[in-house]
Amino acid sequence: MRLGLHVSDFTWPGGAPSLAGDLAAVARAADEGGFDRLSVMDHVWQIAHLGPPENPMLEAYTTLGYLAATTRRVRLLALVTGVVYRAPGLLAKAVTTLDVLSGGRAILGIGAAWNGDESAGLGLDFPPTAERFERLEEALQVVRQMWQDGDAPYEGRHYRLARTLNSPQVLTRPHPPILIGGSGERKTLRLVARYADSCNVFGAQDPARKLEVLRAHCEELGRDYEEIEKTVSVSLDPGARGERVEELVDQLGRLAELGFSVAHGSVPEVAGLGRLEILATRVVPAVAAL
Repeated sequence: MRLGLHVSDFTWPGGAPSLAGDLAAVARAADEGGFDRLSVMDHVWQIAHLGPPENPMLEAYTTLGYLAATTRRVRLLALVTGVVYRAPGLLAKAVTTLDVLSGGRAILGIGAAWNGDESAGLGLDFPPTAERFERLEEALQVVRQMWQDGDAPYEGRHYRLARTLNSPQVLTRPHPPILIGGSGERKTLRLVARYADSCNVFGAQDPARKLEVLRAHCEELGRDYEEIEKTVSVSLDPGARGERVEELVDQLGRLAELGFSVAHGSVPEVAGLGRLEILATRVVPAVAAL
């Protein structure tokens, strides 16, 4: 089992003037502390269960570019990119840029998007659910095509690209891993089986059942279930003094037994670095053998 640090809240004590330095310190602590990956949300407002929309929120791919320059080892992704927030050709170019500038550490995390309020607020395209999933499937086709040699056109129902030229090409071959986030059993997990290298489901939403559904989709589509990386979103809170370390390791052990190999999670008071140090010194080594 490996851990991924998910930075989902930028409401930190120093405010905007110290945000760049604080974020760099958090990223370096994760990079040096044995975390496998580092992720941010793809939102332009804070989401409701973490705080009011007025709380600080950084744009995902600008932030990931900054994180690429402040880290050396950890893999980088948006958990997850809202498909309708960027045209897929531009998204492929953004992830390619991240992969090149990070030395091959980019992951494309992507999903159908859900936050209609922020989309309406900033004038972002936000079609109905069925269309968002159609666009998600076409975007997956576009990025996979752009990460191959050639520049043939792409013609879909929603996206039309006259020339899928992508230069420079990605360093990661055959392409950066594609992670689809979400627990929807009928559409999301079926798209995982058809297109993705990795899935991410929520730990609080019966993850065992989600893997059973994914396995069934793989069997129907002729996909090898074992080749898909299974990741899960959980809270990574060891406690301010490490009082929850044993409980957290037990929880991660149960998830590893189900087949999950990566746990992504936010850490309370992450800018203070204390809990990150506890995770790095006590939890990362404990779960490495799971």
